[in-house]
Amino acid sequence: MNSSLNFNRAATVLNLGSNTISLSALPPLALYIHFPWCERKCPYCDFNSHQIKDRVSGKSGFDEQRYIKALIADLETELPHIWGRQVHSIFIGGGTPSLLSPKGMDELLSSVRARVNLEPDAEITMEANPGSIEAGKFSAFAKCGINRVSIGVQSFQDEQLKALGRIHNGDEAKRAIHIALEHFKSVNLDLMYGLPHQSLEAAKSDVQTALMFQTPHLSLYNLTLEPNTYFASFPPKLPSEDEIDAIFEQNLELLTQAGYQRYEVSAYAKKDQECKHNLNYWRFGDYIGIGAGAHGKISFPNKITRQVRERHPDTYMQAMEQKGNALIETQEIAAKDLPFEFMLNVLRLSAGVDTNTFSERTGLPLHTISKALGQATKKGLLDENPSKLKASDQGLRYLNNLQELFLS
Repeated sequence: MNSSLNFNRAATVLNLGSNTISLSALPPLALYIHFPWCERKCPYCDFNSHQIKDRVSGKSGFDEQRYIKALIADLETELPHIWGRQVHSIFIGGGTPSLLSPKGMDELLSSVRARVNLEPDAEITMEANPGSIEAGKFSAFAKCGINRVSIGVQSFQDEQLKALGRIHNGDEAKRAIHIALEHFKSVNLDLMYGLPHQSLEAAKSDVQTALMFQTPHLSLYNLTLEPNTYFASFPPKLPSEDEIDAIFEQNLELLTQAGYQRYEVSAYAKKDQECKHNLNYWRFGDYIGIGAGAHGKISFPNKITRQVRERHPDTYMQAMEQKGNALIETQEIAAKDLPFEFMLNVLRLSAGVDTNTFSERTGLPLHTISKALGQATKKGLLDENPSKLKASDQGLRYLNNLQELFLS
């Protein structure tokens, strides 16, 4: 073990029951906008998304103008908390934001620009599903200012897509990628592995197909059975842990050979093509969250707060219209919880962060976590570089075990 990594386990214990912290500078600020509708709810999805077709009336659609009006009013409630701060990125997630009309998207982004200090070359990402991608519509989205799109492909194999409850097939996914590459500066493909009855060869085929498009960014997620989903109640037959490990190692090798770097647990990018918005999350940056069920994190010189909004779109819009506020929770993060929240995020990054980032983002001295750092290093889960907070290769593999060390 590197002898220079001598964390002082006998350091004075802070009174973390007090919420007094002191930030030397505020972190970068981003904006997240949630669009809560999908054409169909996928059986594995635990995100706040609602089927666009009403099951009772059979009517399909949503009140776009009403929702956009609520979003802008929601943003205005946050402006007093961020005066003078610049917004570095926007992420429009869902749900399926590409269901918005070009006119609606233009109105939304124009309204945002009129209210916040948006960085001139800000990354503006929109999530899209292949079944909602049209060439004319995507050309118009690009003119609105969208410069990055993230496509929920999940798989290129029709049998797997059917098992996942997706509304598109493999050919439609490929067509959607071609359209996106014609119109956007940056394109990400979301893929899933560990799918029902998925073989090593089938998983390899999905990654190889994705690599043919040479998009600058790929996200690979292991399918997990999340609570309150259809799959949780009626679980499909998934590959064993050993089979999933083999698929992951295969994926990593294929992507590395193709010039992608794994910069986060589930994210791979070519040089300088990382998602700036998500990097801000993982580096414990700030973000305004507007829309149904959106979460936000805002720092102040002496405190850090989190917010949660009404989850159902109807309840959210009613709250904005009737009360001018859709918050259901605003909470100051207790000083004792900040170390875990910080490490929960930064340890996902392959490169980690500089050690001094801990104090910059939490307002607490590093020796607050000296005991956990020592334990993690001794277990081989943390890199021994004393100037970095960085998971080792083993730490990334057993990330939950590493993160749990900082719970105390």
